[in-house]
Amino acid sequence: MTAARHPGADAGTLRVECAAAAVHLLVRPGTSILEAVRRAGLEVPAACADGRCGACETRVFEGEPDHLDDVLSADERACGETMMICVSRGRTPRLVLDL
Repeated sequence: MTAARHPGADAGTLRVECAAAAVHLLVRPGTSILEAVRRAGLEVPAACADGRCGACETRVFEGEPDHLDDVLSADERACGETMMICVSRGRTPRLVLDL
């Protein structure tokens, strides 16, 4: 699948919409979603920041997460309802999250 291009976006850039905060972000390669939302001023809990604790688990409204954590079960990953934003990215070029 080819990612949709956004003006100024590099290949692999992920568009993240934080639904509750009405914030739209471009998350570039090498930057986690957690880092990007914190830079935007949103407070998100995270104890480990490497996908082991589950503190940053976030509900996914739209898009397909690319799960890179050690927390979710295979069934939870297949369902795609939540993701760990400290390490996981998107299989789709856009994610809408409950943030």
